[in-house]
Amino acid sequence: MSELKNDRFIRALLKQPVDKTPVWMMRQAGRYLPEYKAIRAEAGSFMDLCTNPELACEVTLQPLERFDFDAAILFSDILTIPDAMGLGLYFAEGEGPKFKSPIRTAADINKLFIPDPEQELKYVMDAVRLIRKNLQGRVPLIGFSGSPWTLATYMVEGSSSKTFSKVKGLMFEQPKLMHKMLDKLAQSVASYLNAQIAAGAQAVMLFDTWGGALGTEEYLEFSLRYAQQVRSLLKTDVDGKKVPTVLFTKGGGQWLESMAGIGYDALGLDWQTDIHHARMRVGSKVALQGNMDPITLYANSEVIREKVGSILNKYGSGTGHVFNLGHGILPDMNPEHVKVMVDAVHELSEQYHK
Repeated sequence: MSELKNDRFIRALLKQPVDKTPVWMMRQAGRYLPEYKAIRAEAGSFMDLCTNPELACEVTLQPLERFDFDAAILFSDILTIPDAMGLGLYFAEGEGPKFKSPIRTAADINKLFIPDPEQELKYVMDAVRLIRKNLQGRVPLIGFSGSPWTLATYMVEGSSSKTFSKVKGLMFEQPKLMHKMLDKLAQSVASYLNAQIAAGAQAVMLFDTWGGALGTEEYLEFSLRYAQQVRSLLKTDVDGKKVPTVLFTKGGGQWLESMAGIGYDALGLDWQTDIHHARMRVGSKVALQGNMDPITLYANSEVIREKVGSILNKYGSGTGHVFNLGHGILPDMNPEHVKVMVDAVHELSEQYHK
């Protein structure tokens, strides 16, 4: 592996000393940047962009030309695995992801297979290899996947949902069948993330976007259990270096202690969780990533700097914090406001690392 010129992000995730708090941003490669919109138009569709390694690489690198981010994140989608399983992912204009063949029966679940990352998902691995080559060690590259539970919600619902009635109905009515599906998904996610690591990802993140839709008992049984299975299958030692792992459950602040006990190096926090309390609760078990409300970026520079300062102050001194938004940036955001946030993190955090 090439030596990193800036390894602040990796060091913070592993709770090693850093000079400043590292910062990156969920959805940093994408829809709020005019240069992204130009490539998206050229590609024809979102999926055409995702499946073109050269364009995915270009989009991944775009934010690094504008902002002093401490990491790059692979430009892809969390639903590549179910698409590779044959469910037919497509994006309806203004409606988000949909599947042509959602999971409706036990036969549908029995038919699911574990995709070969270098076959059905080769376009993702080619993008990872190309991005690593083009980064030339500037900053680390983050690979990612949706969590088994989150993938299952989209696969059963057929699209995003407000109530999750279909997937939760299956979970309550036929738990054994749900577990069968989640086990296949956990194996698929681990295989996919291991392939990203082999292709050059230097950290990996599991996005459990819909874990927070569950009750506590169900979260532990149907979401966290499979996040733990994924973690147990990950090969995170590469050439004597550790590839850090991050688990992010949106709406999961009440389960931090349970999340901290399953082997991930860091937990992502949404903006509804106070980072000071989170640090008190998890102690030195894990690093924390987060957690400014994305809407803050609509405010003026003074407010943005003030909010950045507040989060840094709440986390306090020492390493183990990666600054991020509590969820993805919104499409109509002014890129200049992102610059204010990134620069404020680096400037205001130095005092906490002396």
